[in-house]
Amino acid sequence: MVAIVGLCVVIGCVLGGFMMAGGHVGALIHPSEFVTIGGASLGALIVMSPTKVLIDLIKASIQVFTGSPYNKQSYMEMFGAMNALTRMVRREGLLGLDAHVSDPHHSSILSKYPKIEKNHHALQFLTAGLALVLDGKENGQIQTALDEELKVIEREHHGAILVLSKTADGLPGFGIVAAVLGIVVTMQAIGGPASEIGHKVGAALVGTFLGILASYGIFAPMAARMEFLGESESTYFKSMTSAIVAMNAGDNPRDVIFRARRVVGSDCRPSMEEMAKIAKET
Repeated sequence: MVAIVGLCVVIGCVLGGFMMAGGHVGALIHPSEFVTIGGASLGALIVMSPTKVLIDLIKASIQVFTGSPYNKQSYMEMFGAMNALTRMVRREGLLGLDAHVSDPHHSSILSKYPKIEKNHHALQFLTAGLALVLDGKENGQIQTALDEELKVIEREHHGAILVLSKTADGLPGFGIVAAVLGIVVTMQAIGGPASEIGHKVGAALVGTFLGILASYGIFAPMAARMEFLGESESTYFKSMTSAIVAMNAGDNPRDVIFRARRVVGSDCRPSMEEMAKIAKET
């Protein structure tokens, strides 16, 4: 929602300033310019992007406008799940993890936390870590393995950001291409009335305007927003890693979730009262 408001502010202020200067919005509507710039940009995006990156880009673009799924409620559910799993391990031993790792969608514990159970990446990361605990790996081995998993997640997220950034960088150039094509059309009508020539020159300049606006006002901010979304995702998995390592070290449930809390940023970090409530849950 915040991203939508921001884009509306950018476009609204540009159009508002244009109209305050005496311009008419209709003068900016030239379908040929949209086709040239939009088609060239889309084609370049497809050429540079593997299929997996294109799919990730679509998902990330949707997330720009819907917001990160790794909010405060997500952390509270993750802490609750880790608290319950740690308590279960202390009661039943490590073998008690087997049912939750092998079939997490039917886990009596994880099914209580939909933000984990319905999040493919979070559930996969958690079960991979718990499987290492179940296998009796040492803390250093678990930390290294989960860090490598996190690097893969970050690399895939960065791929979508990279292609969107390169598209943003290319948009002013495509705007110039559209403008040059418009000038070529203008030259064909150079013997016509001044009003017709002025109209065609204006249409050509709109191409440059659209390319620069789309680059610096839309796509570059979206790429920057994706960077922050990627950081929020990484922080969530780092917090989960801390909890898994603490569980493997034999820490009590309260210490496990409080250790994981230290990684969390202030915007998503549960209060001490909320953490105490989670620690009391059985």
